[in-house]
Amino acid sequence: MNTRTMPTLSTWLNKVPEVTLSFWIIKIMSTTVGETGADYLAVDAGWGQGLTRGVMGALLAIALFLQLRTRRYTPWTYWLTVVLVSVVGTQITDLLTDGLDVSLYASTGVFAVTLAVIFAVWYRVERTLSIHEVTTLRRELFYWAAILCTFALGTAAGDLATEALGLGFTLGAIIFSGLLALSYVAYRMGGNAVLTFWIGYILTRPFGASLGDLLTQAKTYGGLGMGAMWTSALFLTVIVLLVTVAQISVGNRNPSQIAK
Repeated sequence: MNTRTMPTLSTWLNKVPEVTLSFWIIKIMSTTVGETGADYLAVDAGWGQGLTRGVMGALLAIALFLQLRTRRYTPWTYWLTVVLVSVVGTQITDLLTDGLDVSLYASTGVFAVTLAVIFAVWYRVERTLSIHEVTTLRRELFYWAAILCTFALGTAAGDLATEALGLGFTLGAIIFSGLLALSYVAYRMGGNAVLTFWIGYILTRPFGASLGDLLTQAKTYGGLGMGAMWTSALFLTVIVLLVTVAQISVGNRNPSQIAK
């Protein structure tokens, strides 16, 4: 969902990529990897929840530090941070649900309120929520706080729909993909670009989680039985290929178009 801005000097300095089809493909796949990758490391690889949370949290801190130090959008740094945020966001929800026995209704509500507060404060301070204007450290901190919360909220909402409400993986994926399509239609019909973007961004998380569960879970539980390792490896491969193309594209831009 593009916000129809022209590629001016300020756009090149923006820390967030253009919203294209490739953007949404990588985003959805990164959400699926967040779901399947966390499960693989904690269960299949035998790391356990505690070690997985510690390692992924440390890697996210390093990636976020590198991302905040860059002066402009750098594909590999940005998308590495997104993938790690996806994993950590999933683990936050799992910790509340499985470790602290917080109901999915409560966690979904808490994350929704928290995200609303982040957006409210962000808008009050910066007077914009547009991802095409993430050009200062403060705006980027607001952006990543919102991103982390959207992943945690999307995980909780997806689990609430597919597990607590009993929709199942297939129906859950269909419903969330339908809601994504509706948000795109609303945008194409003249809906607010910033609002429809953030709605779509939030919805990609439960859609990706439902898709991940559908692919990895055993057939006896309504899944396709691909397993967390193979699903994660497949999606990570596609992400790496798309990010590599994006990195090459950025590197080939005319130097006069990029601020020094």
